[in-house]
Amino acid sequence: QVQLVESGGGLVQPGGSLNLSCAASGSIFSINAMGWHRQAPGKARELVASMSSGGIPFYADAVKGRFTISRDNAKNMVYLQMNSLKPEDTAVYYCNLVSMGTFWGRGTQVTVSS
Repeated sequence: QVQLVESGGGLVQPGGSLNLSCAASGSIFSINAMGWHRQAPGKARELVASMSSGGIPFYADAVKGRFTISRDNAKNMVYLQMNSLKPEDTAVYYCNLVSMGTFWGRGTQVTVSS
């Protein structure tokens, strides 16, 4: 089994920044990709950013230029630096890992409000 634990969410004012972290542990043999999704109330879960095993990032159009994904392969960690946050970024952010299956964390709440 694989466990993912997110941290770093919270309440921030518009224009502010947050840095999310996700730690993966358990029976991890090889990681194809790690990434972040989010789900706002009443909306479907959507991909925010991901990074392949080769270090190639992908960003949703809504966050390009504001969010940066990074990975520490030695520690099985993935991070999401979020800058210039907007109220529409408010959501529960989920870490996911694609290996021999797809695994999800329980999520961390990000609220952008004045």
